[in-house]
Amino acid sequence: MIHSKFATITGWVILALTLFSALLISFFVGYNLPFLALLLFTIVLVLRYRNIFDKRMLMVARIFVGLLFLFSGFSKGVDPLGTAYRIEDYFIAFGTDWMMPSAVFFSFLLNTAELLLGGFLIFNIKPRITAWLVLLIMLVFTIITFNDAINNPVPDCGCFGDALIMSNWQTFYKNIVIMALVLLLFINRNQLVISFRNATEWTLAVGLAAVFITFQFLNYINLPMMDFRSWKIGNRIYVENPLPVKYYLTYRDTQTGQTKEYISPDFPYNDSVWMARWEFVGQRVEDPNRLPGMDLAIINFEGEDVTGDYLQNPDYHFITVAWDLKITDRKAFQQIYHLYQAAEENGYGFIVLTATLPNDIQHFLEQQNIPFDIPFFNADDITLKTMIRANPGLILIKDGAVIDKWHNNHLPSWVELNKEYLHQATEDVQDENS
Repeated sequence: MIHSKFATITGWVILALTLFSALLISFFVGYNLPFLALLLFTIVLVLRYRNIFDKRMLMVARIFVGLLFLFSGFSKGVDPLGTAYRIEDYFIAFGTDWMMPSAVFFSFLLNTAELLLGGFLIFNIKPRITAWLVLLIMLVFTIITFNDAINNPVPDCGCFGDALIMSNWQTFYKNIVIMALVLLLFINRNQLVISFRNATEWTLAVGLAAVFITFQFLNYINLPMMDFRSWKIGNRIYVENPLPVKYYLTYRDTQTGQTKEYISPDFPYNDSVWMARWEFVGQRVEDPNRLPGMDLAIINFEGEDVTGDYLQNPDYHFITVAWDLKITDRKAFQQIYHLYQAAEENGYGFIVLTATLPNDIQHFLEQQNIPFDIPFFNADDITLKTMIRANPGLILIKDGAVIDKWHNNHLPSWVELNKEYLHQATEDVQDENS
């Protein structure tokens, strides 16, 4: 009895320590040996005391891992094209560029697999098979994220889509925690009692897969139903009252090797003796006005940065994003040109942002019989993909805020735009003048 009570307490302590370590991940963005040792220690404890976990502990672990898989699958499934972009990054990093056309397929497959496994864990469907599948997928994820943490082949694995951004080390730490819980479930999988009949389990599995694949497809042919990115509707895209940017300069004493950081211009640059002894090492910049994810730089064909001219425009204006004209929807781009003509006639700004080179832009317009009067500007393709999940996609901006966005499959007519937004703007101006 004493042994049984002690084993129960020990099991709950190990489970609590594992879950608590998951909460600590937010504090360790980079490599931290003591924290990594703690996480690995939880796996050692699970393996050492593998026989003391009862059904209540297994249920807690099963539901916790299930919710994580559900969240991961859903957050990526709401933006399957974004997940495909992340998969393409891995194809490039691993030298398998020939697989790029299959990125969307693997996005649907991965997202569906994660959501299904999450549902299976929560509702205890096919528990023994699920335990094997979860263990295998976590082994793959853990190996990949360990490589990410060490070599940084991609800056963000996108494990939770854009809903939760984690560093590569945090992602690896997270997978160690999940692996500890998955090992707990796998070792004790025979204790996981089947909850449904075989026919019911298969019906639930097929039904859940069909619903979620349909959900992903709708998010693929339209803009994502939930937008977690910086360019979502309603967000501001620049700071209205900017604060001063701070520049920190690092100098090293050539005699002692000591380094010291100064905020510019508060360092003894007028002291010739000091300048002769100390050498410049580097600088870092703290820009309090930089909004997360707002990395857009609009560059004209002369190489000038004209970002502020367009993002800070107080009037309604349109930005078309066509990150690659070679694979853009050509029929939709014809509609874009008609909208541009209407905007020009009515005095509204309208530009196109692309990562395509000028010669290729001209070739594209010639093929489409579109005059080269529409204003094109260059921007980074990754930033353009972040702005809107469409090629082309239309964004309406006013006074530094994103008013609305449209996928190439659902571009509005000028009549609709005028009725919904621009005509209302005219009434506002009339009211102010009166």
